[in-house]
Amino acid sequence: MNILMKIYFNALKGIAFIYTGTRKLIRKMTVCVYQKGMFKKCGKNVTIGRHCAFLRYRNIEIGNNVCIGAYASFVATIANIHIGNNVMFGPHVTIRGGDHRMDMIGRTMFSVTDKEKLPENDKDVYIEDDVWIGCNVTILKGVRIGRGSVVGAGSVVTKDVPPYTIHVGVHAPYEAKRFTEDEIKEHERIIYGK
Repeated sequence: MNILMKIYFNALKGIAFIYTGTRKLIRKMTVCVYQKGMFKKCGKNVTIGRHCAFLRYRNIEIGNNVCIGAYASFVATIANIHIGNNVMFGPHVTIRGGDHRMDMIGRTMFSVTDKEKLPENDKDVYIEDDVWIGCNVTILKGVRIGRGSVVGAGSVVTKDVPPYTIHVGVHAPYEAKRFTEDEIKEHERIIYGK
């Protein structure tokens, strides 16, 4: 009897394994392919995690070799979000390309339409090549994350991050150079042939 139970439970495990693998494959072949086709531009070898939300796909450009972690939320209603090549996003990353207009007397912020926004309310976000964005990072409008930079988990980015910089923090972020100037030249010579 004991042997029969083991065979039965092993068979159930096998069925569950096949079912889970099939579900993942179907999602990859349908949802992800459909989702990638909606972006303004989507390069090769792009992985999008589960439960991601992108508002205005047509305002988002993604390069090659990009991995977007689960539960990402990228929103740009007027401005654009530009993501370079070889970029990694941890889970729960938020990017916002704009703000609500809040200077109109006698109007609720909710009632202001995109057509009534000022140019400073929405600005493009640029994430250059070879960048790693940790989990739970928030990137706000008008920010440029320089090539080769790392943004540490939980950071809020409101200003540009220079190339090859490690940026960690919220109100008074800590920034340190990832490489010396000579190391940057050598790194770029090897990777980009410069």
